[in-house]
Amino acid sequence: MTGLMKIASSVTTSLPSSTLSPYLNIVPAYSTSSFTDFARWSYLSQRDKIEDELEMTTVCYRPEGLEQLEAQTNFTKRELQVLYRGFKNECPSGVVNEETFKQIYAQFFPHGDASMYAHYLFNAFDTTQTGSVKFEGFVMALSTLLRGTVHEKLRWTFNLYDINKDGYINKEEMMDIVKAIYDMMGKYTYPVLKQDAPRLHVEVFFQKMDKNKDGVVTLDEFIESCQEDDNIMRSLQLFENVM
Repeated sequence: MTGLMKIASSVTTSLPSSTLSPYLNIVPAYSTSSFTDFARWSYLSQRDKIEDELEMTTVCYRPEGLEQLEAQTNFTKRELQVLYRGFKNECPSGVVNEETFKQIYAQFFPHGDASMYAHYLFNAFDTTQTGSVKFEGFVMALSTLLRGTVHEKLRWTFNLYDINKDGYINKEEMMDIVKAIYDMMGKYTYPVLKQDAPRLHVEVFFQKMDKNKDGVVTLDEFIESCQEDDNIMRSLQLFENVM
């Protein structure tokens, strides 16, 4: 897999995990700064390639509904053309499935088991629950993660943790996601994490976020808690200049 999917994987790896763990170093440095540098390079390489091709031909392929996508996302028409070309190169069938997500994350985290995190992440992208994600859905999510407002990014992240899609995050759901992140990172983290680290991590953050102590975290509670944390707010700005 090349540029486009790596942009998505760099963003979606760092955003949710850094949202819940700004201090615990669950995600090492290479998964943020190095990934974003590589994502930027991948995007620019694909863009330059298309510009070279356009110089050699007067025919410019435009995906159907390009103007509508431009209105619905924070990408320009040229950026959408580049993204579409990358998507078609990597997903010739026109859709991306869960197995593709798992393959990408397995490459990025060879020392851990990324399958469950990739599963939860794919479900967040697959808003129609069809088992596949078309370019339109993929680029809409990417637009939110890269260029959405703070509320939009936090709402997307909340949806990732809300596994059963009932509008709340319970402690079990948060534990499932956090454990998946720890499993993905494997044993090669610094500092070395204790075996009960996921449970302790969830206890601390759930207590912080469940402001009315009713056993669940609402979207409003999630957004309010994240906005109160300067480290989380900084983490949301990591990818504003990826493209």
